[in-house]
Amino acid sequence: DIRGPWSDPVDLNIHDCIDPGHVVGEDGRRYLFVNGVRRIRLSDDGLTADGELEPAYSPWHYPDDWITENFAPEGPKLLRHGDYFYLITAVGGTAGPVTGHMVIAARSKSINGPWEHSPYNPIVRTTGTVEPWWSRGHATIVQGPAGDWWLVYHGYENGYRTLGRQTLLEPMEWTGDGWFKATGGDLSRPLPKPKGGKAGPAGYALSDDFSQDRFGIQWCFHDPKPNEMERVERKNQSLNLQAQGTSPADSAPLVCSVGDRRYEAEITMDIDGSAEGGLLLFYNHKAYVGVSFNGEVMKTWQYAEEQAWSRTQVRASAIRVRVTNDENVITWHYSTDGGKTWVRHPTRMEVGGLNHNTFGGFLSLKIGLCSTGDGAVRWCNFIYRALQQGR
Repeated sequence: DIRGPWSDPVDLNIHDCIDPGHVVGEDGRRYLFVNGVRRIRLSDDGLTADGELEPAYSPWHYPDDWITENFAPEGPKLLRHGDYFYLITAVGGTAGPVTGHMVIAARSKSINGPWEHSPYNPIVRTTGTVEPWWSRGHATIVQGPAGDWWLVYHGYENGYRTLGRQTLLEPMEWTGDGWFKATGGDLSRPLPKPKGGKAGPAGYALSDDFSQDRFGIQWCFHDPKPNEMERVERKNQSLNLQAQGTSPADSAPLVCSVGDRRYEAEITMDIDGSAEGGLLLFYNHKAYVGVSFNGEVMKTWQYAEEQAWSRTQVRASAIRVRVTNDENVITWHYSTDGGKTWVRHPTRMEVGGLNHNTFGGFLSLKIGLCSTGDGAVRWCNFIYRALQQGR
């Protein structure tokens, strides 16, 4: 039952592979296809490997003068439709040049091949920097509730790599010769949504009074250690976070993913002991910006280090801090009277370069809460507001 109960994870003892795609062959046996494109047979219950990893398909290769990150065949996904198995693969590298990533397809009447390249390859590809979505690829075919067909894949929004890889939905159609084609173009124009079904909620509100446990849904630690949750206590509509490390670079901040180009977020931090609390925009320990407060001094973090020249005396037991992200331009405000009056921080920042192409990791720029030093920081009343799009 998809609702559970679920067993503990089962180790298939298949190592050094990524992107598994499961399929049942015409022989009734289960197979996993992985990056390469390679495959391995599974036991009938699917819970262990039953064979050796072996080559399965030599992918279609794009012209040599195309600008890509690298060849990198990966993400094999399989579908049985009509008389054929269809194998959808990603090539070209998942980031790097915007023209690199793409979707290709092949088909065979047998899971053992031979595989025939699609005459429509590449099915999806970004062809230039003027397109609204870059590095499009890694697709899976899905059928909508009313029988229409779609490709689900990922890409980067033009100018907003900081938002990370986003999920895209593009219509496709089956052709008279038994292949399929994408029909959404470069996705610069509105598309009809899938037919049928029932509309559901889009996302969830990010504002949080900390009265409920939203770990694993909204909040998580960046690069957590096994006992990281021992630092956390929720009490009286607040979240107490025990201090760790001396700066954002050696701490494990709490982070929250955001998906808007323009937004404001604010939160109150109450300092206990010799702790220091920081509100960050955090990619990883080498790439972040933010402000922090220890009851006496406000510090500024830029280029993943403190800008000591910008230290400002701010004496208060608690402070409310706001970050405004306006299309990757960052402004900070703070208040010592609970948000009645605000002081603008004198430094604005631009964060468009804090992304995977510079720092790796396939992450996004997230809101971060950092507690360092000795003691704890009590966080209260996190408010998030998406702002109207500027373009």
